[in-house]
Amino acid sequence: MIENEWVERLSGHEGAAAVQATPAELAAAAARAADGKVGRDIVVLDVGDVLAITDYFVICHGGSDRQVKAIVDEVEAQLGVAYGVKPVRVEGLDDLAWVLMDYGSFVVHVFDEESRAFYDLERLWKDSARLVWQA
Repeated sequence: MIENEWVERLSGHEGAAAVQATPAELAAAAARAADGKVGRDIVVLDVGDVLAITDYFVICHGGSDRQVKAIVDEVEAQLGVAYGVKPVRVEGLDDLAWVLMDYGSFVVHVFDEESRAFYDLERLWKDSARLVWQA
């Protein structure tokens, strides 16, 4: 599927003019949205060379369940408004320990502090390049 068709499908606006943004730009925008809700230790990893299912991981954590939910809501709202994209699926909203937002070309992982330390995705993907996301 070509990139424009993918963005149109994610946005729910098939046939409409798609917003032009690369997966790296979208991942960086997700990181900035998380930062806007005081997401902690935000990292964007380029996993495309070692993982066939996505290009980027955005990883952060919140200090409480409420903050995790606020970060998730802000990422979804910001990407929806600015780029017209929405996640293909969102998992983990029931317990808010690890919320995974799958956007296809990038995945946003929002953890609580304990779960982030336990799963330690940065260690698992330590050989992946880090994307500079700050504006």
